[in-house]
Amino acid sequence: MVCYVMAKMASSMVESGEDVFRKIFKIYKRRNPPPDFSDVIDFSKGVPSDKIVAAKLDPAAVSDVEAARVGLQPVRDWKVFGLRGYPGFIFISNPFLPGSQPFWVRQCLKTYPQKPNVCNLDMHMSPSDTQDIWDKSVHGNSFTPSGKREPKTLLERLRWVTLGYHYNWDTKTYCANHYTPFPADLHLLSVQITAACGFPGFNAEAGILNYYRSDSSLGIHVDESELDHSRPLLSFSFGQSAIFLLGGIHRQDPPTAMYMHNGDMMVMSGQSRLLYHAVPRIVPAPQGHTALEMEGCSLASSLQDRTVVKLVSEEDWAVCSRYIQSSRVNLTVRQVLGPGQRFPETPSSHQRTNAGWTVGYHDGPADGENGKRRSSCDSGDTVDT
Repeated sequence: MVCYVMAKMASSMVESGEDVFRKIFKIYKRRNPPPDFSDVIDFSKGVPSDKIVAAKLDPAAVSDVEAARVGLQPVRDWKVFGLRGYPGFIFISNPFLPGSQPFWVRQCLKTYPQKPNVCNLDMHMSPSDTQDIWDKSVHGNSFTPSGKREPKTLLERLRWVTLGYHYNWDTKTYCANHYTPFPADLHLLSVQITAACGFPGFNAEAGILNYYRSDSSLGIHVDESELDHSRPLLSFSFGQSAIFLLGGIHRQDPPTAMYMHNGDMMVMSGQSRLLYHAVPRIVPAPQGHTALEMEGCSLASSLQDRTVVKLVSEEDWAVCSRYIQSSRVNLTVRQVLGPGQRFPETPSSHQRTNAGWTVGYHDGPADGENGKRRSSCDSGDTVDT
C-alpha cells in the first residue's frame, strides 16, 4: 500500500505536472537518510493488504513430473498473488523445489554468459578474452597477502548478458540476423511457468540477464521492443532482494513498491505488460532467503531421474554462493515474434564483427532517474531493459 504521505505527495506532483514515478524512484534510491520501507509489499510474509488479490493458476496444465523436471514444486503448491489495479500481473513467491535453485544460479553465472551469447564486456574486450568469463574469474574475489583488494574479476564486472535474439541497447530493437540458440533448459522452465499461468504455447525467444551489485539500480522503462505484446514477460530473481516499482501507462501514475526476493518470479501480461517499472534499490535479503549452501550439492529426492536440473559441484557452488551473498541476478524471458510475424529489414548501419556480433551496443548502465546511460561498465547502475 502506498502510504498516505507518499500518496499526498504524488497527488501534489500530478497537479504541478512533475514526474511522479521519478520522484518516488529517487525516494527509494536515497541513501541518506534511508527511505521508509514499511509500505513495501512483501509477498513472502503473506500479510493481507488491500492491494493484494488472489491469482488463479491452471494446475492441470503442468504435471507434477513436468514441474519437478525443471526444479519446481507442484503447481498446486505455488504461492501466487495479483495486485488490485494491475490486471495481468502475477507474482509467484519462490516456487522452486529444495535443492534445485543452485542449478539455475549456476546457469546464470557460469553457462549463460558463455559465447556465443553477448555481454557488456564484449564492448571493450576481444571475443577470446570473454570466451569463458567463469574460468577467468574463479580465482578472483580474494585479497592479496598485503590485504589489498585485487582488481575486479570479469564476473564482478559483468552487467548484462543477452540470449536468443540479442537486444540492441542503442536502437532498443531485435533483428533476425543477430541471434544465437536460446538455452533449451531455460526455454523449458519458461514454458512450464507460462502454461501454469494460462499461456500455453509460449516460445522463449529472447532473454536479458542483469547483474546487480549492492549499489545498482534499474531505470524507469517499459518493455515494448518485442513485436508481439500479447505474450507475457517473465522475470526471475536470484540472490539479494530488490525494491521493484510497478507504475501505470504514464509516468505521472504513482507506482506500487514490492520486494523481489531470491527465487521469486513475476509474470506480466495483458495490461500490465506495458506498464512503467523500475528497480531503484538492492537490499539485503531477509535471513534464510539466500541460505542455499546446504542445498548446493544435493537435490531433493522428489526430482526425477531425467530432470533438467543437475547437481552443482562443491567448487562451482562455492563461487555462486559467494556471489549471491552480495549481488542479485535478474533474468527476463520474452517471446519476440507472434504467429506469422517477421522482423523488418535490418538497418544497413549495423556493422558486424568477424565473430558475427553487432558492434555499437551500449554497455553503460542506465541512470536510475532518467534512463541516460553512462560510459563505464563498472558503474553502480545497471542497464535498463
